[in-house]
Amino acid sequence: MNSRTKPANLIYDVDERPKIGALVLLGFQHIFLLAIAFVFPVLIIDSIGGSENDARHLISMAMLVTGIATILQGLNKGPVGSGYLCPLLNGPAFLSASIMAGKAGGLPLIFGMTFVAGIFEALFSRVAVRMRAFFPAEVTGTIVTMVGIEVIPFSMKKFVGMDAAHLSPDPTESAVALVTIASMIGLTVWGKGKIRLFSVLIGMLIGYTLCFFLGIIGPEQFSHFKESAWFSLPVPGSYGLSFSTALIIPFVVAALSSALKTMGDLTTCQKINDAGWKRPDMKAVSRGILACACGNLMSGLAGALGQSPSSSNIGLSIATGATSRTIAYATGCILITLAFMPKIAAIFVIMPTPVMGASLIFAVSFMVLAGIQIMLSRMIDSRKTFVIGMSIIFGLSVDLIPGIYNGLPGAIKPFFQSSLSVATLSAIILNMFMRIGIAKTAYLELVPGVDSSEKIFAFMHKQGGLWGAMPDVIDRAAAAINETFEAAEAKSATEAPLHVAVSFDEFNLDVEITYLGMRMVIPDVKPSEEEIMISPEGLAKLSLFLIHENADRVESHTKNGQCRILLHYNH
Repeated sequence: MNSRTKPANLIYDVDERPKIGALVLLGFQHIFLLAIAFVFPVLIIDSIGGSENDARHLISMAMLVTGIATILQGLNKGPVGSGYLCPLLNGPAFLSASIMAGKAGGLPLIFGMTFVAGIFEALFSRVAVRMRAFFPAEVTGTIVTMVGIEVIPFSMKKFVGMDAAHLSPDPTESAVALVTIASMIGLTVWGKGKIRLFSVLIGMLIGYTLCFFLGIIGPEQFSHFKESAWFSLPVPGSYGLSFSTALIIPFVVAALSSALKTMGDLTTCQKINDAGWKRPDMKAVSRGILACACGNLMSGLAGALGQSPSSSNIGLSIATGATSRTIAYATGCILITLAFMPKIAAIFVIMPTPVMGASLIFAVSFMVLAGIQIMLSRMIDSRKTFVIGMSIIFGLSVDLIPGIYNGLPGAIKPFFQSSLSVATLSAIILNMFMRIGIAKTAYLELVPGVDSSEKIFAFMHKQGGLWGAMPDVIDRAAAAINETFEAAEAKSATEAPLHVAVSFDEFNLDVEITYLGMRMVIPDVKPSEEEIMISPEGLAKLSLFLIHENADRVESHTKNGQCRILLHYNH
């Protein structure tokens, strides 16, 4: 793994290990949030006319397979796993495709096509590492933001107590949701010590208690808990597999949406664990997509629904300041155990609607902000403005204007069924279009004894803003040009002007400084304090050493009496 700088807001970062008691509680806290996704198996069974036993099977298999996949995702050695706390769940990415398959051929067809989707996702993971150009900060930031925004309609309905049986807000459930989320916020903002780690778990317990005394948890929920067995042996693969060529496109679209969502989620995981984050580590992202693909392959074989990372759980880890990968192992192990203990699992399945809504909104708040921070990690120019703005507008149109894309041809219609997929597609296409003419070069002339550092920094900041470059890279390059200019003056290397050419193409910033005069050798060893103090030559050496330390790559050579210094910065 790459070296990181631990952010100040984290209690346990990805490499740290909480004590066993805290680890178990943090694992259960994540499972409470993951349990919200158990609504999707129930929705699918209802839509295809399945039985209650079918729903129990899907939930049991979801616990078993997502537990294993969450552990795989946390692995930081080997070909599979991103090394981050990024739990998986039966998310909405596969919902519409699964309903189509279920209506056409029942559960076996859902499982068979989920397996096919896993194969496609595994193949995609192998090429993802070469696709950095398609996923700059404005694209990944937009995807992460839309991942959070997409959950808002679902979570707000739960927050105010709306479901299939209650089509208007319920004042009592809304009040419970407000108390629940207020408890979570209060413990996160004003909680002392490590109580912040368990802010969501404590808030949920308060919500459960209120729901019990107010009658929101009724006889139906208690009977579900009472009738569940203490121990039951899951039977993976009991439904079999079937396949349909007509459903390949919908499931490939679902797998692609899941893979792109994984890119956004893992980018967020990388950013929140590194105060000095600059760009996504695409190798880790590739391994993370492969972990999700393995989850979908197992889902197909065992008899579960398609999986993707849980953005809400990433938001939870940001809120609590606990991002340790060992929490992923604990969460996975507890989920696997619950697959064999239906009565304990029932506690999560009967989660009251207002508690569900409050937990989602709490977590989504952090997810949306994480996306915005990724976008703003670069200077925003007109190109990035259009990529971000138009993608969000088109994405939101799905929820704001229901049915707007109903008239599209069937072959491409699956791409326009969710705000996330529309925003993702828009961002990728717009980014490709906006890359036309992205390589730019600007020129600056510096006259020794006349010009000053203000001219250099003003020039670089102006160009950085026009190009949408990272502010810290622009500052490093400006400092290096300034050090070169000062060294040239101190060493009397030239009386002629220095000519500076700065080139930028989104992933690289290159500086070429040329002048007529004496070549300046750039040392890789810092001059001694005595050398610096006694002569201008020592100060010049220090300036040149700082150039060496500042850039990612440095070259210095002479040709036909013309000296050239080349500085390269990864962007």
